[in-house]
Amino acid sequence: MKKIGLVGGTGPESTLMYYKELNTRIDKLTKGEAMPDIAIESVNFRKAWGLVSNGKNDELTDYLSEKVEGLKSCGADIIALTAGTMHIVYDEVAKKTGVSLVSIPKAVCDEAVKRNLKTVGLLGTVFTMEKDYMKKDFVNAGINVVIPNKPERDLIAKRILDELELGVVKESTLKEFTDIINRMKNDDGIEAVILGCTELPLLLNNDNCPVLCLDSVDIHLNKLVELAIEE
Repeated sequence: MKKIGLVGGTGPESTLMYYKELNTRIDKLTKGEAMPDIAIESVNFRKAWGLVSNGKNDELTDYLSEKVEGLKSCGADIIALTAGTMHIVYDEVAKKTGVSLVSIPKAVCDEAVKRNLKTVGLLGTVFTMEKDYMKKDFVNAGINVVIPNKPERDLIAKRILDELELGVVKESTLKEFTDIINRMKNDDGIEAVILGCTELPLLLNNDNCPVLCLDSVDIHLNKLVELAIEE
């Protein structure tokens, strides 16, 4: 089985999900015979977020590349960033380190193509919703990506940073988010919504969402598991 390397800490709650689920899923798939070797390089979330917020992409690339190099040096065969927002410098980190990182946007896009979706909504941090890094693969696949309007984006970003990144889940926030998704369903014709921040599955799932959830964590985890156990 291949060793998995995770660049975590962005934020801690999603890193916990990755660690627990990789162990649980592989243990189940191997019928209790094996759990994966996992290495985690955890970043200073406040530092990484500050670099993103201030547009210091070169410094962010250097910082994340140091973490990827650390994972390479400890023998990780499969390496991934555990946050959608950090994919803002995905191409730069891959180029600097020479590592074919397992991309969250690519994995989610492949799932959307498999489901024959034509129009999807995108929720996440302000950077994820407004920049192109989470949308490029979808656009190339001919899938229309719709984002919330400006007031909705501001609300979503605030709830992610002030609540979900800290593991706080509120019914009032769920109501706000489902109202936004319902509006996008009615006004924009979205068939599904991409949970583009890895903390969003703490709040939204297919049991409480008005449309299909493309859970970036679940889809990314499935891809990592597939790669780890393949011969």
